[in-house]
Amino acid sequence: MTLRWRIVALVAAATCAAAAAVGVLVHHASRDRELSQARDGARTTLERAALGYARTGGVQGSGAVLDAPGLPGGLQRLVAKGHQGTEFATGPDGPAMWAARPADGQVLSVRVDMSTAMRNISALDTNIILAGLMTTAVVLPLGVLTAERMSRRLRLAAATARRIAAGDLDARISPAARPHDEIAEISGAVDSMAAALQERLLDEQRFTADVAHELRTPLMGLVTAAELLPPGEAAGYVRDRVRVLSTLVEELLEISRLDAGAEEADLSPCPLGPVLDEAIAGTGLSARLRTGTAEGTGQRDATDDTGQRDATDRTGQRDSAEDTGPWHSADGPKVWTDPRRLTRIVANLVVNAHRHGREPVEVTVAADGRTVTVRDHGTGYPDDLLEKGPQRFRTGVRERGRGHGLGLTIAVGQAQVIGATLEFGNAPDGGAVATLRLPEEPERPELSDLPEPPEPGPIHG
Repeated sequence: MTLRWRIVALVAAATCAAAAAVGVLVHHASRDRELSQARDGARTTLERAALGYARTGGVQGSGAVLDAPGLPGGLQRLVAKGHQGTEFATGPDGPAMWAARPADGQVLSVRVDMSTAMRNISALDTNIILAGLMTTAVVLPLGVLTAERMSRRLRLAAATARRIAAGDLDARISPAARPHDEIAEISGAVDSMAAALQERLLDEQRFTADVAHELRTPLMGLVTAAELLPPGEAAGYVRDRVRVLSTLVEELLEISRLDAGAEEADLSPCPLGPVLDEAIAGTGLSARLRTGTAEGTGQRDATDDTGQRDATDRTGQRDSAEDTGPWHSADGPKVWTDPRRLTRIVANLVVNAHRHGREPVEVTVAADGRTVTVRDHGTGYPDDLLEKGPQRFRTGVRERGRGHGLGLTIAVGQAQVIGATLEFGNAPDGGAVATLRLPEEPERPELSDLPEPPEPGPIHG
């Protein structure tokens, strides 16, 4: 049950409880008043009848009766002890108030009929119930409206918090100033937290960008100096470390641009096959490029007209004999993307598969022509990465090798720039699987929908 309906149920229960409590109090107060008035009237009538009986020895016209047959048993026992008293009883003739006293060995009693009084009390109870229902019918919509407003404000706060958690640090609730309003205090605290978090992240991003920029100039000098070293084992080691450091700085700069939102995609229709070929070739690593569905999904690979599978091992050297097929040509299936960024994403996924997994590495294009899967046959992605996504400078478990932990982060960022989604998972039979889903090409207007050019006007000399 949502908070809104809990509040509505609480309001309804409180209203009904208040109406019931008021009804019970009014019922008892009215009944006690009627009984008290009837008791006083019965006593007064009994005293007058007793005085008349003492003078005349009769009770005619006094409203009293000697040894009345319907006298309650409790009152009879009280009179037998020599006392007088009153008692309310309901008999065959209806509710009544009795008053009795001893009189020369007999019982002198008075009966006051209370049928009308009891009917009035019953009518009062009915009116109280109707009033309670009407009060509930009036209060309940007000409670629903109040609960809906509170629920809407809380949902807005929750939605804003989710947007902030998803990375939208500009999201704010911006509550109206309301003194002594707890929801406004919570909303203000969420906004303050978001602002502080945004400022801290911006500081970290600026620090990363500043460090990368400051390192870039001395690093260029270091690269130049390393190239001037005489050939040898030590020189080769220095060049390798300088190359690693240069790659790290370039990746940090790329991440800082992605964080700042400075990257813009140049989207256009481009053939997918040549882009994947270029991405794999650029890594200098082996990868098996295939069309159809990734292995282990229960679907077959696509085949050409001769029945041969389109699955080729790609390395740093192209196999021109395989690239002559229609799928690998510039006239093959096209996707709506930025080819440079798509090349970067696929290359990072292939490098990550080789660095942290085991061969063979497979790059598969699904039957829809827009889904690209990169799979290795290693231990798979760690649970932390599957749960939280790629994190900078974290490579997961030790078994997945070494690295800076920036390749997948850059791949995710570039995928967001081109409007694609990048998901990570593990194959049932082992191995890490990265699935890239490219966006659909936007619909182009038909020629008939285009506005007709204006007719040329007369030329005036």
